[in-house]
Amino acid sequence: MKKVMVLSTVLIIIILSFSGCVEEKSEKKEETHTEIAIEFLTEIQQGNLNVAYTYFSPIMKSQFSISQFENTWDTITSLYGDFESIKDTSESVEEGYNIIFVNCTFSSNYYIIFKIVFEESKQISGFWTEKIEPIYSYSAPSYADVTSFSESEVIIGENPWTLPGTISIPNGDGPFPGVVLVHGSGPADRDETIGANKPFKDIAWGLASNKIIVLRYDKRTKVYPEETAVLKNLTLEEEIIDDVNSAINLLKTYEKVNHSQMFVLGHSLGAMVAPQIAITKDNISGIIMLAAPVRGLEDLIYDQTVYLAELDGVIEESELENIEIANESREKIRSLNISEDEQVLGVYKPYWEYLNNYEPVKTAETLSISMMIIQGLRDYQVTYEDDFLVWNATFSDSTNVFLKTYESLNHLFIAGFGTPTNTEYLTEGHITEEVIDDVASFIKGEI
Repeated sequence: MKKVMVLSTVLIIIILSFSGCVEEKSEKKEETHTEIAIEFLTEIQQGNLNVAYTYFSPIMKSQFSISQFENTWDTITSLYGDFESIKDTSESVEEGYNIIFVNCTFSSNYYIIFKIVFEESKQISGFWTEKIEPIYSYSAPSYADVTSFSESEVIIGENPWTLPGTISIPNGDGPFPGVVLVHGSGPADRDETIGANKPFKDIAWGLASNKIIVLRYDKRTKVYPEETAVLKNLTLEEEIIDDVNSAINLLKTYEKVNHSQMFVLGHSLGAMVAPQIAITKDNISGIIMLAAPVRGLEDLIYDQTVYLAELDGVIEESELENIEIANESREKIRSLNISEDEQVLGVYKPYWEYLNNYEPVKTAETLSISMMIIQGLRDYQVTYEDDFLVWNATFSDSTNVFLKTYESLNHLFIAGFGTPTNTEYLTEGHITEEVIDDVASFIKGEI
């Protein structure tokens, strides 16, 4: 089994570099930034990573090992296929730096837009994946009746953090129950696109087909990646909760919404924070928690890193290095031994202070509203043993809490078989109909 290693962070940034003895590239001052960016990626495409390294600035060269670079690029090609072509480029200037965006295609029907940052010397000082999207058209799941509802574009929130979204409204006069969808960690779009899958679009279309209004939107860290990345006071309030509250306020303005049946549905980190959202909004009828972790985010990242490294029974040097980095980050977060200007896993100290003080299970225990907590048994990211069993032990005797597990479902609540890996997210699937039916029945008060 081929394995890959992906370190999930709050803001996903891939910075690639090398160290070692390599041939230095002579600078060609007459070349444009775009020409240099294309040359750099062409060297990578041709497998000449050692040559590509010579395009980096001295700071880049001093900070990252050759094994990290190789492992990161191996991860990209393992997930998205071979680097096939460069389609087009664009450029901009940000804070005095020349930026080149390069749109590239990969053989597993993906395109990746790389963001390449140049110093004044025309050496590369930053290399990010700006956008990763599958090249395919979304196919509606069998349980979605696209003739039974309509969708329209909306804007939630206020300046400077307005977010685009979509509301799905069933045909008919209503009133209908309403639900706001809350993303997991990372800069997710309104469909929570992961690989070839769009679980939030599945949920929205499935519930709208069951006479339930659904509001979903692009996450703040997706719409404003640079702005949120430098916020030293960023916490779950700014990343998630404030925008959920704005979405709930918008949902309440629709005449077809039954104000006595308003719900929040969270997935992964969104499920973890759902009890806190319910505390801040007194008009929430219930919360729905899909793959809700009880462990800290830093533990989830470390455990996932170890899990993926051990899949084939051999931990390679680069994987061991990633495990050590994840463990160092975990220890820093646990002790809060983080300086004011230091980022750990992409965010500053206040983010981790907030999470360290937040206890989702104890917070949920204070709620009197209805709660639904469900878990896929093939989920290696939020697990039955480490997470769901804690929820079950706490609420198994509670009459207002519905708990259920699903035998073959992964973290996205998509069915699969065998040992779960992150590569299965590349295969298009849909949230199973059983989950949609259960969520719809819970919202309608039928279970």
